[in-house]
Amino acid sequence: MPDLTADYWALRNHAGAVWLSRDFISVAGPDTITFLQGQLSQDVEKLLVGESAWSFLLQPQGKVDALLRVHRTEDDGVVLDTDGGYGGRVIERLNRFKLRIKAELEPLDWRCLAVRGPEAHLVAKGWPADWAGLSGVDVVGMGPELPDGVRLCDLQAYEAVRVEAGWPVMGREIDEKTIPAETGVVDRAVSFTKGCFTGQELVARIDSRGGNVPRHLRGVVVGTNVVPPVGATVEVDGKDVGVLTSVAESLERRAPVALAYVRRAVEPPADVVLTWDGGSAPARVETLPLVN
Repeated sequence: MPDLTADYWALRNHAGAVWLSRDFISVAGPDTITFLQGQLSQDVEKLLVGESAWSFLLQPQGKVDALLRVHRTEDDGVVLDTDGGYGGRVIERLNRFKLRIKAELEPLDWRCLAVRGPEAHLVAKGWPADWAGLSGVDVVGMGPELPDGVRLCDLQAYEAVRVEAGWPVMGREIDEKTIPAETGVVDRAVSFTKGCFTGQELVARIDSRGGNVPRHLRGVVVGTNVVPPVGATVEVDGKDVGVLTSVAESLERRAPVALAYVRRAVEPPADVVLTWDGGSAPARVETLPLVN
């Protein structure tokens, strides 16, 4: 049985590692950089060999196909990685727009060992994966090894610190209906100084209006020890104002915590009620991260 308490405090106070499901895609060929520059929200051309950056891959209408990371491996080659189970979507989407382009996309049989904690950069070498309030390094490749002295942790403990940090993942906080500005990571994943890219119009229009979108990703701290289910409704004065997307237990906050998309009119901090079939609990909507 995993020791979730020890796992959590390793991730929160020192450094812990977890095997994380991620899909990796090689993109190589003479047109790779110019092609991706026109498809990704990040400024790919500015990346030096060995550098990484987060990016959105958008639909022409500006909604999200994937949140991914782009790592430049050579002058005309990169590796893209995204949440497990979504690599096929990335390949299909990019191939659909790859007309007369000399760049080949191939899935890679790589693994990801995610190291999180204040000491992550001291104990591990890899791709930067910092979150708000918590440092991170992803050790990737065919056979990444656990760094000496780093505790291998359970995914449940990892989820707790992810929720506290407010980092969105595909299939929970992000789907094909998501607008980038709702996620809280536009500052990490979008360049507003590069040239045109697919889906740019919606992103630029929302930015010019101060980032106003109908809902925002927020943190939720539950007021009892009852752990609500994903999908629970967030209510204010009996009105539905949001829905929980991820739920975990925070030892730092000594309470269950969650991520939720909440209507713009609800300004944190705000007292709310969570409701679901057979249960309810008081809670508070807060800004992210929930732990600094």
